[in-house]
This record gives sequence, structure tokens and C-alpha cells, in this order.
Amino acid sequence: MNRYIKNIGRLLLGLALSFTTYSCNDYLEEENYTNLTGEDFISEDNADRLVVGIYDALRPVYKGYDVAMLGTDIFTTQGNVSTDLSSLNVYFNLNSSSGSFSSEWGRNYSVISKANIVVNRFTNEISWVDSNLSVRDNGIAQAKGLRALAYFNLVQQFGGVVISLEEITEISSDYTRSTEEETYTQIITDLEEAIPDLEAYPETGRFSKRAAQHLLAKVYLTRAYTSFAGSDDFEKAAALAESAIDGYDIKSQTYAQVFDYDNQVNDEVLFAIQYGAGGDYEDRNNNKHSILMYSVDQLPGMNRQNPYGFRDGNAMPTEFFYSLFDDNDTREEATIHRTLFANVVDSVGTDIIAVGDTVAYFPKNALTADQLADKLDRYYVYQPDQYYYNDAPVDVPGVNYLYTKNQNTTNFPIFKKFDDVGFDEAEGGYRDTFVFRVAESHLIAAEAYLGAGNPAMAVNHMNIVRERATGVANHYASVTIDDILDERALELAGETNRWNDLKRTGKLEERIKLYNPHVIDHGSFDPSVHLLRPIPATEIILSDNNIEQNPGY
Repeated sequence: MNRYIKNIGRLLLGLALSFTTYSCNDYLEEENYTNLTGEDFISEDNADRLVVGIYDALRPVYKGYDVAMLGTDIFTTQGNVSTDLSSLNVYFNLNSSSGSFSSEWGRNYSVISKANIVVNRFTNEISWVDSNLSVRDNGIAQAKGLRALAYFNLVQQFGGVVISLEEITEISSDYTRSTEEETYTQIITDLEEAIPDLEAYPETGRFSKRAAQHLLAKVYLTRAYTSFAGSDDFEKAAALAESAIDGYDIKSQTYAQVFDYDNQVNDEVLFAIQYGAGGDYEDRNNNKHSILMYSVDQLPGMNRQNPYGFRDGNAMPTEFFYSLFDDNDTREEATIHRTLFANVVDSVGTDIIAVGDTVAYFPKNALTADQLADKLDRYYVYQPDQYYYNDAPVDVPGVNYLYTKNQNTTNFPIFKKFDDVGFDEAEGGYRDTFVFRVAESHLIAAEAYLGAGNPAMAVNHMNIVRERATGVANHYASVTIDDILDERALELAGETNRWNDLKRTGKLEERIKLYNPHVIDHGSFDPSVHLLRPIPATEIILSDNNIEQNPGY
């Protein structure tokens, strides 16, 4: 099986504890106990450090953006449209040797491994006094909830996977895959067992009852589309989403306020992967601000310490994504930068660039020739049809030398809602990664009610989300699954796994062939193969071929 789980038998708890620090904004300040063994360390007084270790293992899980974004309708690669053959994006030569899938598998099983340690030790090896039994039960509930989250991440990508619920204490290769249906059953069991012992409003950073209800709603919603769906999965999903919302009014703060760097701990966030200063480590290693960005430091007037960040990854939004924003949708300004400003004094030819000068501008609607003439002698302007890399930079005759069609080969409005403060190239930033928000609970409810044959309630939840964004009540008179997917794109881009959304709703093939430029040009999507990811080859080898590969790989 997965090397993370197998190796836990060798490493035992002493080494596992060396990675349990999870210090973050308003959360826990942990001490370094790496010199202590599990036998010396574990007692009911300090057992919570094992739970903290599960949260630490979640951080890498939510840094794997390629499998969530590429090969979808709203994200593509920054490579040449006519020649780029990124396997994740165009489904060409997608195979089991991909490092992205190996990372997705391994990181989630690391969470599962640590969760299993908590369940085992809290249940069997720690003596609890009666007054601490609620602490025990809550710790087990957090472990089971986070284990369910990891298995849900896996089953959506790979189908049925290896279900391991025991602490691994010895090396073994005798692992086989459970069916997809069995995997969903286990996820539901974990969450249903966890919810009664989770707190609705725990301390910041903990997995809450409402977060578990949100997750279980999404699990039932996803299973509702499968051949083994329960007869009332849509209804259960809707009810659980309502429970997660718990009466919270998302209009109590604007979309921009939700993503304000100084407001990361806010009532709309049901669960977040936390970063920040404190404890033994600075924990400044989140790369969220660097995704969906091109190399802006290559622009004149920009250096590597610019306020926007540095490129990490190869994803970019599609033209279709930008086109979704209505003119009155305040999420657009909060989500993307249409104007980039210089952060250092620079020059191009005889032109001097001052700090604060506009360097690049991305108009929402194409400018006329007269409008362009007014701007091109002062800064770069990229029209909506000039974001993708199609060919080499092209000088425009008669236009100031500042203007080229593709200054950086690829140029597009970079993401703003993940902007960070105090980041650096080596370590990254402090911004938390939001995993679940109440706005998504509304969209889960809308999709579930639609599936359950209650379109009026679907419209109600969609309008709640849209009204916060535009100030317009009753925007939707009716909704379709495409409306819901569009609204999810506007509200949740870069936060949730877009590939999973398209797969769940049966819209993956249709929408990538309509909106992903690389797929349109030379995509190789095969629905008989590509609705599942390949099981990493390394895992099959480690299992002595007991783990079966998905069809077509």
C-alpha cells in the first residue's frame, strides 16, 4: 500500500510526533517534543498533540492544485494553445507515472495514517478519567471526520481505494482496493459517527460539527449521481447543507471582506487549513497567493519582491471564466487584478516608470482603436483575446515600443482573492486556505434541491449567493445544473476542486470541449477512461500488484 502508511510501522509514534506542530492564527502554540518517544509522551494530558498532527498533514493535501484545476472549463495551462500537451489538461498520454496523482494519493493517505493512530491510541492505549471522556470522544470524532475528508478526496479522483482503518505497525503488501460504493459507505459511517461528538463552534482551526455536516452533504450529493445512489441522497444532502448553514447570513459581510487578509478567521469559514506565526515554527509556507499568476516580475517596474507574488504552477483561468462576471458582480474586483502597478523605479527606453505607475491593464471589454491609442504609449494593454500564448511577441507597427502582444508569452488578469502579506520566495506566505465556506453550503443545497425535484428551494439558495455578489434580489427565476456550475465558478474559483464538480454533475466532457482552449485545439478526453485517475504506479508495485489499476491506464 501507500508508503506513508507502511512506513508508519517503522517510524512509530516518536517520528510521527516530530511533525505534529500546527501553530497558526489564534490556534495552538505547540512545543517541540521530538526527543521523546511515544511511550514517554502519550497521556490524556498531552494526547491532543496527536490530533494536531492530523491537521498538519492536511497542509500538503491542499497545495495540490493541478489535479483540481487543469483539464476543466475555467482553468487551463499557460502553454502554447496550439502545441502544449500537458497531460493533465488535454488528457493526452495521461498515465500512472504522473507525480500529481502520486502526491494526491500519498498526501491523503498520510492524513488517514495519522487519523488511524488517533483512533487507536485514544480508544485502546490511553487511560481516561471520567471527566475527560468528552475530550476522548471529541478527539476521535475529529480524527474520523478528517479521515473521511481524505477518503472523499481520494474516491472522487480514483474511485474505490484501499480502506485502512487500523494503525499500521508492520510492513505489509497485502492491500486491495475496496469498491467505490464501499468507500462511500465508509466515508458516510465515519462522518455519521463523528458528528454527535464534534463541537458546532470549536476553537479556531478545529474540524467542527457544521464542517462535518457540510462535508457529509457533499458526500451524499456526489453519491446521488452514481449507479449505487441511495434513494434519498439528494434530500439528505439538502438537509445537511441547511444544518451547516445554521441560519448564518452570508450578506453580513461582503465577498471582499471574506477574503480580507486581516479577516481570515470569520464566521463564513467553516473549515480552513491554517498558517501563521507562533510556536516553534513560523509556518510561512503557503503558496496559495502564487497560483493563477504569470511572471509579473518580468514586467518593467516590477521586481521579485513585488506585492503580487511570484508564479508557482502552470494554471491560468480561461476566457470563459472571465466572461462569467456580470458588470455588477462585486466578486470580480475581489477575485482578480485588472490593473498592475509598478513597485520599483524603472525605465523603458527614455520612459521613466515611477512607483505606483500602471504597468499593465486588462480591460473587461475590448477597447476600441481610439481607446487603445490613448493608453498604449503609457502601459501594456491586453485585450480579452490576448491572454493565451499563441506565438512569439509581436511588435505592432506605429505603436509605442512598450506594447507587444505577449510581453510574457502569457498575460492574463492574475488572481487577487488569495493575495498575501509578508510572503517571500523561499517560504511562501501566511494566508489560510479556506476549505469549506457557508456560501458553498448554499450552492450544495441548491444542487441537492434541484436533484430532489424542489426547484423553488434551489432558486432560493442560488439567489442568496447572487444577491450578496450583486445586490440584486431574485436574480434567478429558475436554475439549471449549468447555472449552478457557473455560480460555483464565480464564487469558489481556486478554492474547491473544479474537476470533481464537473465529474460529479456529468458535465466534464461537455464543458471542457466548449471552454478549455487547449482541449478544443487538441484534446484527447475519453470518457471510458478519464472520469477516473490512474492509480499511481508506485502504489501498485508496493502492493505486489494486489492493487488493481483503473481501466484504460
